[in-house]
Amino acid sequence: MADRKRIDWDHYFMEIAKVAATRATCDRKHVGAVIVKSKRLLSTGYNGSISGTAHCDEVGHMMEDGHCVRTIHAEANAIVQAARNGVNLDGSWIYITSSPCWPCFKLISNSGIKKVLFGEFYRDERIFAAAKEAGIELVDLSGK
Repeated sequence: MADRKRIDWDHYFMEIAKVAATRATCDRKHVGAVIVKSKRLLSTGYNGSISGTAHCDEVGHMMEDGHCVRTIHAEANAIVQAARNGVNLDGSWIYITSSPCWPCFKLISNSGIKKVLFGEFYRDERIFAAAKEAGIELVDLSGK
């Protein structure tokens, strides 16, 4: 049997986040998120509309100040899914294909997630100072 190299855990979970992003329903940006604790997947999310309502790719965008507000962001959806299923997120890690926006960072922080690993930087520098103050580790995986 040929030797094969197993990918590391960070790449493994980021690849799952990338697959989750393929479910996104807003064509402005496809984002996926997975929440993990002790190398076990707890929850996933992708950006999409409110459950049971029309999606951007069906009816178009709902724009405010240059942003589509029809969708719920991937990391928020992952946190909501965990809550709906009674999953405790204290001490967990979240892998996101893009760094969180400010409102999502606040949700992440208050959910008990302690490490945020992201695949590309997305727009909001405030997360760096807030993460340091809150004791949350931010890891940029874009260079890996």
